[in-house]
Amino acid sequence: MEWSAGAVARMLGISPTTLRTWDRRYGLGPSTRHEGKHRRYSEDDVERLKRMVELTASGVAPASAAASVLPSGDLDFEAAADLLDAARMRRVAVGLIARHGVVHTWDAVLMPFLIALGDEISSTACGIEVEHVASSSISDAMRVSGVALGKPAVLLACAPDEQHSLPLDVLAAALAEQGCVSRNLGARVPATALVSAANRVQPRVVLVWAHVRAYAEQVPLAELSGVLVGGPGWDGVPLPDGVQRVDTLSTAVETILNRI
Repeated sequence: MEWSAGAVARMLGISPTTLRTWDRRYGLGPSTRHEGKHRRYSEDDVERLKRMVELTASGVAPASAAASVLPSGDLDFEAAADLLDAARMRRVAVGLIARHGVVHTWDAVLMPFLIALGDEISSTACGIEVEHVASSSISDAMRVSGVALGKPAVLLACAPDEQHSLPLDVLAAALAEQGCVSRNLGARVPATALVSAANRVQPRVVLVWAHVRAYAEQVPLAELSGVLVGGPGWDGVPLPDGVQRVDTLSTAVETILNRI
């Protein structure tokens, strides 16, 4: 037997919006599709959702609940990437984070995948579309998994013209997991905007990411305090006294937590 989204929402006593959110964020959506019709929820889909409702009603965080109701075989990021299945990639990443934490998931699964994919792209010029979808899915998963509220103690920003902001999304999630609130300015932050934001937020730590040296050299380090820098773009860049470089996610998290 199969059900529509509206029927499932009524059956479980949740809103259609919640059902759509669980589909988009965690991949807990309908698994069957008939040509010319909307996707339909199977009996297995409904059983997973029933368990999801039970867990969240008992106080379990939605991301952790989703991870526990999904079969472990579904937590294969590479398989999802091969299919360009963004929803499944988000679900896998969220599930892995819920089970193992941000740092372990990044170091053991996601970063090795991206490095291998980058090597493949460099040697064959194939796979760029996979990299784009995978990076976007990982960022979405990090934003879902890592939320901490309050006054930010840490300001995160990419160097001017730097577009690779995924490492900051990962770091923000890892800090949130430790209860540390950060403000992530994202990609291509102009020097004047970075200084202005630092003056407004007054963070204990400012971390600036750069993948390319030319971008790193545009960062006004002398106008900032409590600065950490990360990324290969800082190779060979002279750093003023008091500015520290962090080379790994775990080092960045540990250093920041020791400073706040």
